[in-house]
Amino acid sequence: MAQQKPQTTLKRSLSLLDATAISVGAIIGGGIFVVTGIVADLAGSALVISMVIAAAIAFFTAMSYAELAAWQPVEGSVYEYARQVISPFSGFLTGWMFMVANTFTGAAVSLGFAYYLTAAFPNLPANVVAAVLCLTFTALNFFNARESARLNTVLVAAKLLILGFFVVFGAVNANTANFAPFEPFNTGVLYGAFFIFFAYTGFGRVAVVAEEVKDAKRNVPRALFLSLGISTVVYVLVGTVAVGLAGSATLAGSNSPLTAAINATGNPLAVQVVAFGGLLATASVLLTAILGVSRMAYSMARRKDVPQGLAKLHGRFCTPYYSIWAVGILMAVLVLFFDLTGVVAVSTFGALFYYAITNAAALKLKTEQRRYHRLFPTVGLCTCLVLLAFILFAATEAWIIGVICLTAGAVYYGFRKRGSNTKSTV
Repeated sequence: MAQQKPQTTLKRSLSLLDATAISVGAIIGGGIFVVTGIVADLAGSALVISMVIAAAIAFFTAMSYAELAAWQPVEGSVYEYARQVISPFSGFLTGWMFMVANTFTGAAVSLGFAYYLTAAFPNLPANVVAAVLCLTFTALNFFNARESARLNTVLVAAKLLILGFFVVFGAVNANTANFAPFEPFNTGVLYGAFFIFFAYTGFGRVAVVAEEVKDAKRNVPRALFLSLGISTVVYVLVGTVAVGLAGSATLAGSNSPLTAAINATGNPLAVQVVAFGGLLATASVLLTAILGVSRMAYSMARRKDVPQGLAKLHGRFCTPYYSIWAVGILMAVLVLFFDLTGVVAVSTFGALFYYAITNAAALKLKTEQRRYHRLFPTVGLCTCLVLLAFILFAATEAWIIGVICLTAGAVYYGFRKRGSNTKSTV
């Protein structure tokens, strides 16, 4: 029997629909179903304003993503762009913080899944449920990117239908008195924008798997803007209805805020439907988080910035299976030791860091390589830095953990660089 040749390249198997669904799946999930409660505690009934501010910030960074992806659609996206346009060291830190941020994202949404499930089955241990989910979805990612994308598309369609139900059914039962007092200029709105930005951080997920997208130079930028536009509309509608149903105080006091909101209708079937939507939404984000981090590790391993074994592809499934299992196991460990607010804050810190570098890379593109005005990456960079500054006040622990992760990455890079230099001189 002929020996099977090892796979050395990824397959371009993802359509525009798949690509858009990957980013929508990465965006709509933990943010709207879980973080809404955290934002309601900070912004009050003006939480929708926090959503709009975060969407505007995400839009400017999406412009930079689209420009870089059209220039060079490559697996690893922000890591490759920073490495080639700025410096290998900045590229390494960008990829490193991408993996940190999205590993914590996976932990956050798996906890969100567990909270929605334990709302129905309170005797289940939430952290253990989250860990089991991480390992289950790791196995799904192991088998095939195309099959994972198909499952993700189904999950995205289902959760959009459920959110549509929430908006329509909830709007009929909403009480405008729940919006009082409405204080859009409260500083809590800006703190809320920082936390709800977590809900948008997945829009660039499709760029990380660009080598698996058909006609990537056209479809990756399209998928970026489509996913961000769809998600923003959904967020604003859902946030408005949630406040109208239950008020910000009720949302702030719940780990499953949309279930708490729809519970105000007094309809138990509606509560079950929305709780099921929370399960689907958080599950789809976890699926794409594992996909994104494993592909980043694969890309960095090809450049020898992390152990090369992480770039090894499975002979049958053509997936970077060492990367996938390493990511999934790490997420499963994290959920056993962190709470929801902690993992969200660290994830957002990491995302803002690599988005800031992405905007800086877009700024450095040559005139003939760019599609858009330099104003977009400039504004994107400034807004990311402003939100990073807010973390000092909103979640000091996230700064501490984020800086520790950055330092660890820099030290690792230094030792690896020194080791490679020593080998080359021997």
